[in-house]
Amino acid sequence: MESGPAIFAGAVFALFGGVLLVWTGTRVRHGEPVAQGVSQAASVTLASLAAVVSLGLGAYCLTRL
Repeated sequence: MESGPAIFAGAVFALFGGVLLVWTGTRVRHGEPVAQGVSQAASVTLASLAAVVSLGLGAYCLTRL
């Protein structure tokens, strides 16, 4: 009964992390800024870190069923 919210949260975290990682990689490959008004290195690092943390949280939620 409590596995429903864990599955939903895990799927949302995993989807967000994956899409953010792909989006960041695409922006970097095209030479476009990831965040407006922030240095390229800082914005790529922060976005990648957020994506990896989100993927980790998604994996954690999905393995705790």
